Amino acid sequence: MREQTQNRGSRMVYDLVVKDGTIVSSIGISRADIGIQDGKIAQIAPALNGREERSAEHMLVLPGGVDPHVHIQMPTAMMTTCDTWAGATRAAALGGTTTVVDFVEPNYPGQPLMQAFEERRALAQGQSAIDYAFHMTLCSSAPETLRQVPEVLEAGMPSFKVYTTYTGFHLADEELLAVLRCVAAAGGLTIVHAESDAIIQDAVARLLAEGQQSVADFPLSRPEIAEKEAIQRVLTLADYANAPVYIVHVSTRSGAEAITNARKKGQPAWGETCPQYLLLDESRIMTGQFEGAKFVCCPPLRTPDDQAALWSALQAGDLQTVGTDHCAFNFIGQKQLGKESFLNIPSGLPGIELRMTLLYTYGVKNGYLSLTDWINRCCTTPARLFGLYPHKGDIQPGFDADLVIFDPDWRGMATQSALHENVDYTPYEGFELSGRVKSTLLRGRFLVSDGEWTGAPPAGKFICGNP
Repeated sequence: MREQTQNRGSRMVYDLVVKDGTIVSSIGISRADIGIQDGKIAQIAPALNGREERSAEHMLVLPGGVDPHVHIQMPTAMMTTCDTWAGATRAAALGGTTTVVDFVEPNYPGQPLMQAFEERRALAQGQSAIDYAFHMTLCSSAPETLRQVPEVLEAGMPSFKVYTTYTGFHLADEELLAVLRCVAAAGGLTIVHAESDAIIQDAVARLLAEGQQSVADFPLSRPEIAEKEAIQRVLTLADYANAPVYIVHVSTRSGAEAITNARKKGQPAWGETCPQYLLLDESRIMTGQFEGAKFVCCPPLRTPDDQAALWSALQAGDLQTVGTDHCAFNFIGQKQLGKESFLNIPSGLPGIELRMTLLYTYGVKNGYLSLTDWINRCCTTPARLFGLYPHKGDIQPGFDADLVIFDPDWRGMATQSALHENVDYTPYEGFELSGRVKSTLLRGRFLVSDGEWTGAPPAGKFICGNP
């Protein structure tokens, strides 16, 4: 505590006190004040005093959200996503997220991993409104690549992403085994985009042979069994390699069940799903209109039965996190490139701003999640898994004062015009919403106040994760 911190009588006077809120943490709910000093949570108790005091009466006070899966200002072979670090992270803060975990992808085969990291970090540095961390992407299992894994861990990136599909990213089983063993030996966590490349390639070839290239044909190109096969295979390989594994964007009943079964056997495996798989289904794509391109993402949106199964798995704790997989492409000028063939539609959906409110509206209010479940899935567990705990993801003394004051009584509707994502649509247009973010603090500093951006200059910084 700073020496100049004053006392009012025998009581500490903090830089800021958030008063009279209902605090929702990973372990429970309480009514208290939060004293903040030097950007940290200093005390949680009734009747605290501060130089500045902000009432949270009738509000929920939450940890700042930790989104474990975003793609901001991401370059692809054809284009770059339509958002920027400045814009996307401001939208995230307005939606109650104070930390994102993005990805480092090598810019050319064989690029040194730390060089790729420095180039990626340079895009965010001085631009990001909120704190950020990275997963390192491994596109090769070559010895010279795997030798760099310990250095990446030491630099604060304990998680390594691999793919079982996509040209330039796809690792064969023997390569995946080598990565799993190497990352586990170094104390890291392998995260996997799990879809069967063989099934996808065969399905695409069959569709093209039949002249089926419309938006409505897209889900057929990446069928449910492609995810089922790949998740089961990845879990089997990870079990054989004695390596922990995290499966991203689980979209199917069968995928969730495979993770559940592995965990019941004691395997260190975790699963993530996303709001789009909980709330949108394939009928959005299969309308017969090109507007369906707005909903093209990989893996595809699935069936209502899959949605129900994902909610059940999330409720039971068999899926542990909710990330957005935010990957924003404009419909006009970007998604429209696929008018002649779904193969040319850039894949991805925006969603960085609405995650917390959507999970409150359709998870908490519908009885799938308790308030503490909500916080664990969206804040605490992502922070724990990716080495950001005990600084991020919870409300406890000593943690960063990343806080969200949330109005549970607000009612409204999702519209693109009301959001702050730099994209020309939202996939959640017209969705009814319960609750909204009233204020967001990053390390004790207000980024959002009374639902409006405060104009604070970018203060986000790279956060090192610990294995």
